[in-house]
Amino acid sequence: MSAATKPTLAPKSPPAKDAIAQLKADHEKVSGLFAEYDKARSAARKKALVADICTELSVHAQIEAEIFYPQVKAALKDHLLVPEATVEHASLKELIAQIEAAEPDGDMYDAKVKVLSEYVKHHVKEEQNEMFPKVRASSLDLLELGSRMAARRAKILAMRG
Repeated sequence: MSAATKPTLAPKSPPAKDAIAQLKADHEKVSGLFAEYDKARSAARKKALVADICTELSVHAQIEAEIFYPQVKAALKDHLLVPEATVEHASLKELIAQIEAAEPDGDMYDAKVKVLSEYVKHHVKEEQNEMFPKVRASSLDLLELGSRMAARRAKILAMRG
């Protein structure tokens, strides 16, 4: 078959990620951003990294609260893991708001980012070690849930500009 007669193939979209794979990818991305923050020296670089961290965490938390947690709570008949994660989200949102309203000009800013990092590490550890294994063992359709989460992420990011 000559090059002129070869059919053109549309670019393949990446394979759909299940809900847990998406959330784990978010966790890894944010962890990397915190590591970059720890190495940053200029206020401008810190501010840019914090903007990325806060956006990533806010979008992640919104998707979990709107889509993932309600499905997990129903599937697992959970009365502990999801409510605890919801309370942790409230604390994270409050700290994010404080950080977003501040300038990276001193020890208090760095301290707030450090505490946010520690909160996130704790939250991630509980999700990955306690919640995710139970969710994997449940009857939830994680690909379908992941598809809904990816669509919602795209909408949220589009609204944020």
